[in-house]
Amino acid sequence: MALAIRLARGGRKNRPFYRIVVADKRMPRDGRYLERLGTYNPLLNDDNEQRVTLVKERIEYWLSQGAKPSERVAIFLGKAGMIDMPAQPSRPNKAKPSEKTTLRIADKEERVAAAKETAKDAEAEAKEAAKAAAEAEKAAAEEAAAAPAEEAAPEADAPAEAPAEEVKAEETPAEETKKEDAAPESPAEEKPAEDAKTEGAPAAEDKKKAE
Repeated sequence: MALAIRLARGGRKNRPFYRIVVADKRMPRDGRYLERLGTYNPLLNDDNEQRVTLVKERIEYWLSQGAKPSERVAIFLGKAGMIDMPAQPSRPNKAKPSEKTTLRIADKEERVAAAKETAKDAEAEAKEAAKAAAEAEKAAAEEAAAAPAEEAAPEADAPAEAPAEEVKAEETPAEETKKEDAAPESPAEEKPAEDAKTEGAPAAEDKKKAE
């Protein structure tokens, strides 16, 4: 019977916990095993003593019986000094994403770059629009400030002319009043002359009669 010292998974989803067991290679990974030789908790820190626990006496016994440790268990045993540290093969392709994943990542980067450019262009257009609006508002304010000044000039001149016209209007009735007052005097002046003539005539006739 071929024996192996390997990990058997336990725990629950997203909370793994492994048992180090010796089992027949033909058994499933999490199936029946012969003996439990330790534990491995990947959720603990590397400096935690409870991360890896080993029953050294039983491990040495099963090693003497021809049991072969798996790659991960061999690393644990090598760090514990029970066997020579195994050579760890380099696997650069294991961490490399697949071609489909690479294309998806590239497509995502392109879309992000395009979105950034669009946002940049929109920001530039918004700044230009704001600048144009500010200039238009400034021009409108200048026009509004200039218009009242032009309208105020004629209004300022109008009151100056109005009194002159009013003065003339006032002077005209005065002159007419003087003329009207002067007109009746001429008959008055003429009447004494006529009266004098009339009075003089009877006096002349009386003088003739006396002679």
